[in-house]
Amino acid sequence: MSEHADIVIIGAGPGGYATALRAAQLGKSVVLIERDATLGGTCLNRGCIPSKALLTATRTIDTIGRAQQLGIDATLSGVDYGALRDYRLHIVDTMTKGLAGLLAHRKVTVIRGQAELTDHSTVSVTPSAGTQQVQRFRNAEIPEDAGQTLVFNAEHVVLATGSEPKPLPGQPFGGALIDSTQALGRNQFPSSAVIIGAGAIAIEFASMWHAAGTDVTMLIRKERLLSAWDRRTSMALTRELKRHGITIIDHTSVSHVDTGVNLGATVHYTRGDDATDHTAYGEVVLAAIGRTPNTSSPWFASNGIVLTDGGFVVTDAYGRTNVPGVWAVGDITVGPALAYRAYEQGIVIAESIAGLNPPPVDDDAVPQIVFSTPEVASVGMTLDEAQKRDDVQEVKETLYPMLSNARMLMSGSAGSMSVVSGMRASDPDTEVILGVHMMSPVASDLIAEAEQLVGNHVPLSQAARLIHPHPTFSETLGEAMLKADGRPLHTR
Repeated sequence: MSEHADIVIIGAGPGGYATALRAAQLGKSVVLIERDATLGGTCLNRGCIPSKALLTATRTIDTIGRAQQLGIDATLSGVDYGALRDYRLHIVDTMTKGLAGLLAHRKVTVIRGQAELTDHSTVSVTPSAGTQQVQRFRNAEIPEDAGQTLVFNAEHVVLATGSEPKPLPGQPFGGALIDSTQALGRNQFPSSAVIIGAGAIAIEFASMWHAAGTDVTMLIRKERLLSAWDRRTSMALTRELKRHGITIIDHTSVSHVDTGVNLGATVHYTRGDDATDHTAYGEVVLAAIGRTPNTSSPWFASNGIVLTDGGFVVTDAYGRTNVPGVWAVGDITVGPALAYRAYEQGIVIAESIAGLNPPPVDDDAVPQIVFSTPEVASVGMTLDEAQKRDDVQEVKETLYPMLSNARMLMSGSAGSMSVVSGMRASDPDTEVILGVHMMSPVASDLIAEAEQLVGNHVPLSQAARLIHPHPTFSETLGEAMLKADGRPLHTR
């Protein structure tokens, strides 16, 4: 016999649980199915949260290293790896338990098991790997055995199966060749590391490990990190990480990695048009070249769910797949694989199911952040992107000299700030902010204001009148907008 619910969700990562929370808030009966022992998906368990916990810890090392410049006599005696592990696990445990409690409070039924879509409205659940029975959680922390199989029938099924690290072509992870999950699970920092990749994950591990004393070498395919980002921002970050002492080798193509029988691994690569075999050795080699959507289960094909060549589920702007009543959210959909984008996708799906007619996710207003040292953040269009679009005109870029800001000067960090503005074709008489791109110690916080300005199409003249407290990092955005509006105050 099957049980009934308004909505069944497969996967309890950010997209899945956000859908569940909003749908339950709107009075829908919701079943949330997760195969892992804890909720939260990659973000809470193997990504955003544990990595930022470690970055927070290692930035303390950076601060101690700079203390003498500030007139403070401080030294680092060492790292207590046991305490650091406990700190990381405590943060993750607190967040995942808080999520479980919130879902229970909203009356979401949580099931632990392996889910399979058997038709457009039916989901079958069997025990997760290593368990004997499917588990039901009526209370956040008390599982109940629910047998060998549970079957749910629902008006709507939401697919939120997430993604996993992408291996190097023809070379699976193993030995000293590790992925980001294995890197976060280490209880000690490596003495040396080679990182293959130039995206957010690669950069954050480079910053974290380098701060802890690891000899870090990055192998990147193009001339700079974050090659798809605003050129000025990505070049500034590349220079700054090199200045900190991270070795960055550009225009590389990795042929293979020798993990051998001893500790460590050797990466073989060529550079540019030169066919010479170069090598780089590390105690570990982290391959951080992207993530693969978890859509390879046979039931995706058997239900006729259309995928892109890259394995992503094809949806409309609201998350609907080609199969009636089946929706998709998060990393398995086309677009930035970001937890906070998945939150909004989940809200849009829940509200669409409830008949509220929400606006779809505006990817032009989804910020991107790298929690490096210093941080970089971006929202909206780059200058090049804006100039290629037909729906904007009279595009210009304004550069702000970050070191004219007192707090930036105090930080000892380099910085970068550019504001892209122009007129939208729908309102050709009003100049608006189209994009903001920055590097600063607190870029992850500053980008939130920029997101509001870009996403709400705030006229530049109005944005430039907003007052920013002094002396703060936030003044950098305020001064940049004044300059973009043609009336700079503290800059030329």
